Amino acid sequence: MAQNLDELFDVVDEQDRVTGQLARREVHRRKLRHRAVHLLVANRAGQVFLHKRSMQKDLFPGVWDSSAAGHVGAGEDYDATAVRELEEEIGCRPAKPPQRLFKIEAREETGQEFVWVYRVEAEGPFVLQADEIERGDWFTVVQIDRWLVDRPQELAPAFAFIWARAREHFVPKPKAV
Repeated sequence: MAQNLDELFDVVDEQDRVTGQLARREVHRRKLRHRAVHLLVANRAGQVFLHKRSMQKDLFPGVWDSSAAGHVGAGEDYDATAVRELEEEIGCRPAKPPQRLFKIEAREETGQEFVWVYRVEAEGPFVLQADEIERGDWFTVVQIDRWLVDRPQELAPAFAFIWARAREHFVPKPKAV
């Protein structure tokens, strides 16, 4: 299934209110504000699952990104998109719904996307959608932090921006004595 550049997105204003709808290709070409979700899946070992984007992606092919991420389709809401993207991209149906962490305003770093970021608890194994994802793996917070310092070009710009704020939600808590 190739990426559908004619897929409709809601175009939104600076307050994230819908002002119209346009095809994906136009929204990206004209750098219009639209909506997306990013999900970060954590396991019991305190690792975060990241995926390497397929070379078929229209934006940032071949770089590493959040566990699952995707655009909010026209008429869809953030929470429904989060559940859909998690299942479509990595075949994950967690026991508990994704937990909203924070929302990012549309900006250059996110490709003019308003983004809700979610945390998900899951162990895998995952079934990766080949058209979307080349491969995936588990990483510790320390490994991700080091990667962003040593080889930031290997990570999607939106992920790098999101991780700066999300990482605190994945740092292992000290065990009570």
